[in-house]
Parts: sequence; structure tokens; C-alpha cells
Amino acid sequence: MTKPFGAVHGTVGDVLRTHAAARGEKTFLAFEGQAYSYAFADSHSDRVANGLRDKAKVGKGTHVGLLLGNCPQFVWSVFGLGKLGAVAVPFNTAVKGELLSYLLEQSKVSVLIVEEDLLPRVAACMSGDGPIRIVIVVPGSKGTAEDIGVSTLPFAAIEDAPDAPVDAGVTYRDPVFLMYTSGTTGPSKGVVAPHSQGLSIGHQLVSVYGYTAEDVLYTCLPLFHANALWYSMMPALICGATLAVSRRFSGSRFWQEIVDCGATQANALGAMANIALKELDRLDRSRLKLRQCMVVPALDEEAGKPFRDMGIKLTSLFAQTETFAVTLHGPDEPAAKAGSAGRAHPYAEVAILDDEDWALPAGEVGEIAVRPSVPGIMMQGYFDMPRETLGVMSSLWFHTGDRGYLDADGYLYFVDRKKDAIRRRGENISAYELEMIVSRHPALREAAAVAVPSELGEDDVLVCLVANAGARIDFAEIIAFCDANMPYFMVPRYLHLLDALPKTAPEKIEKYKLRAWAAENMCRLWDREKAGIKVTR
Repeated sequence: MTKPFGAVHGTVGDVLRTHAAARGEKTFLAFEGQAYSYAFADSHSDRVANGLRDKAKVGKGTHVGLLLGNCPQFVWSVFGLGKLGAVAVPFNTAVKGELLSYLLEQSKVSVLIVEEDLLPRVAACMSGDGPIRIVIVVPGSKGTAEDIGVSTLPFAAIEDAPDAPVDAGVTYRDPVFLMYTSGTTGPSKGVVAPHSQGLSIGHQLVSVYGYTAEDVLYTCLPLFHANALWYSMMPALICGATLAVSRRFSGSRFWQEIVDCGATQANALGAMANIALKELDRLDRSRLKLRQCMVVPALDEEAGKPFRDMGIKLTSLFAQTETFAVTLHGPDEPAAKAGSAGRAHPYAEVAILDDEDWALPAGEVGEIAVRPSVPGIMMQGYFDMPRETLGVMSSLWFHTGDRGYLDADGYLYFVDRKKDAIRRRGENISAYELEMIVSRHPALREAAAVAVPSELGEDDVLVCLVANAGARIDFAEIIAFCDANMPYFMVPRYLHLLDALPKTAPEKIEKYKLRAWAAENMCRLWDREKAGIKVTR
């Protein structure tokens, strides 16, 4: 194919500078009543870049961890690191305990930018001979004071640096993000993402969805996830629009925030759309400017009717952290295609493969596989995991681990996840990591985590347990152990004790049997919500 837009093969710093010169005082970021212009975003991220270089010795290739919720400092850090050619490593702010220790070690971050309220979690994972040499602290709401054993620096100190433009010789092929997957078939994997990957996604959405500089793209999804970072911030940056960021999703505040910021576009994942629709009585429709909402997975015609009745066009797509927007469902697709993830973008090739990697015909369900037709728009691999990188690229296709089918017109329909993953409240959960943590409880021999239906849509988590001989199992104590060692969204809702897990001859757990049994016996499962146990965030 012909060479795409030049900015796809540029850098995030280049694009920001271009818009700062052309748009100046136009608002780039809106956050909690504050407006930050393109000119400010460019000059202030230069300050952050110079401060990180001069005061924290960050240079090209340095891995810098971000343990931050949604806030302007997250955005300035991403741009500043991108200008330096350093690599931003966003961590889920709910991660703690063993999982946080693993991520800090595997990612090889030497500098960590952390929200003050989260310092106790970091302190619990620090060791005297660890790779982290400096922690930069963003002020929090609680004013936590914590001795973490290494040098600390307030974020304001790096913002005081000169705003001289940074020239680090960065190219589109240089990594800008190391973004962690949920670790569905093993430990979490870090996706090495070059500048051109995020920029290509921005171009894809702008060209297919028709975003313009007059749009206000709203997100309440976390910036440490690819959806907010790549599917809201990047298209806003590409077309010179405004990015409106909320701290977090709240069903009761969703519509109020949308009208308050004048949003013309928003994104919703999984159960978010269902929850938002239940809160429509809070919406002042006379102030609503929303013209599009991207919902993933796509809503079928009936489920999407309340949005369309308000004049909101629905869009959707299929993508993963490792890829780009593989297929896109635009705002003007035929009604008969509602519920699909759209058609393959010109940047992509899509196939449905059987278990032996043979392509399947239209209408048959198999694994969704993809490969790019433009260089530089996909991950460069999993960080320090060459075997896992090769493992997903058999027969020169990237194997997504998701199952679906293509119809006769080339529209993709997602069916389910082939990987052993659980999706809960918009978060992907690794059954593998959950099991590894739970199984460390001294009273347990082994555990198996499976998805069970949730009344809110998506999944809830059931963990089936096998006790050590003679051990007494206290479900509340198991939950407390989980709460101390995993993010809140991973903590199982349901527990069930078995004498043994069903297995094949090679000792592989037959999880399909557990799921089938649970679906018919939900009333027999111990439920922590009914027990009144709350987990910490």
C-alpha cells in the first residue's frame, strides 16, 4: 500500500510541537475545571523532560515507571519522556504486593514517578539493592509521609526546569511505552510500543470516526490503560482536539461530567455502557453535545437503541495492547451490522484461523489473527520475553487468543476469549497470576480461577480451592490474603472448596467443567458480597 500520513512515522513530541505552533492557546487537556493549552503542554513537557534529564539522570532508553492515577502530571510525564527517548512504563494503580514487586523487577525501571498516596505500596516492595534509584512524588490527597529507602524528589522540582526544546534524536521506531498485558497465559508481559504505534491508532480513529479539532474527547478510563492513552489521547493529539479527563468512572457522575465538559465523543468498556444507561435520569439532555460513543465490545441493535434515541452514534473496534485498531466500526455503518467490531482497516490484514493455523471461511468461528501492512504500527515484542514473542507469531500471524468470525462482507464479530482470561468491570484479569497468588496461602494445595456470569455484564471471579491435608479453610481469611496481595478488581467474589480439581491425563485443569458446573450451581457458591466483606482500593 502507499505510504500513510507522515505523522504516523513521527514522534509524539513532534506532533505536540506542531500543534503548539499552529494552535497555541487552544485547550489540549481539560481536567477538573482546569484547561491546559497545546502551547502549555508543549513547553511544560519540555520542562519535565529537562528536569528528568538533569535531576533524575533520565536519558534515551531509560525505563521510568508511572504509578499514577488520572492527573495532568501523567500526561506531562508521557510527553516529557517521549521527547527524551525514554520509555514510560504505566502501572495499574490497584497493583500491590507480589504483583507490584514482579512488575517493578521485570520492567527494569530505574526511576519511578508515583502518587504520594501510593508510596506505602512502593515501600513494601523496595529492597536495598533494587534497580530503582530515585522516586519522584506527585502530591496526593492524604499527604502520606513514607521512608522508602531511596532518594525522593517532588514532581514540582522537575517542573521548575527550563523549557528549552529537547533534541534527543528520537525516531518513530524508538519505544515510547512499555505497557503490561494481563498475563493470560503466564506472567504479565510488557508490550514494547514504538512512537508510531500510538500515532497510527490516532490516525485510524480520526480518519474512520471523523474526529476534528472542534471535538472534545472525554475519557474516565485510566490513563495507564491503552484505551484512554491510545484511543482517546492519541486521536485528540492527532487532530488537534481537546482531551477531557476524569479521575475515574462513576455511573452516577458519568452524564454530568460529559455535559459539564461539553464532550462530543466518549469511550465505554464492557459493563460501563450498561451502567451508564441505568443513570439516564441524571442527564440534562438539553446540554448534551455527545455525538459519538465508542463501546467495546460492540452493542447489538437493541442494546444500542437508547444511545441512538438520543442522537448518539455508536462506534466500536477490535484491538489489543500489542496491536493497533485492527477493525473499526464507523459511525455510519448499516444497522444490520450493529454488534460487529467493523471491518479491517487498510493498515491491517485479518484472518480467522483454526487450531492448525488454516484460514477458515466466512461464518466459521476460530482464532482472530492479524498482521500489519504498514511498518512500525505494532509492538516490537514482549520485553525480555523472546520465546513468548515468537509464540504469538506462528505462521507469521499475530495470534490474539480471541475467537470470532468474519461475515461475508468482512465484518468481524467477537465471540469469546480463547485465552484463559477473565474480564471484570473493564479490567482484564490473569487467571494464571490470580491462581499463583492464591495458591501461596499455606492452607491451600492448589486453586483454579474461572469466569462466572455477573449481573452487571462481563464476568465475576470464582476460585475453586483444594485444601492441604488436614487444613481448615476459612473463606474470609482467604479473601483477606487475596486483598493484601492483589489489586481489588482481581480479588475473587466467589469461592468453592473441592476435594480435587478435574484434570486431563497431562494434569491440565479442565476449566470448562468448572465453568459449566458453576453456571448451574451459583446458589451453592460462597459469595463475599453476601458475606458483607469489602476489599480495599
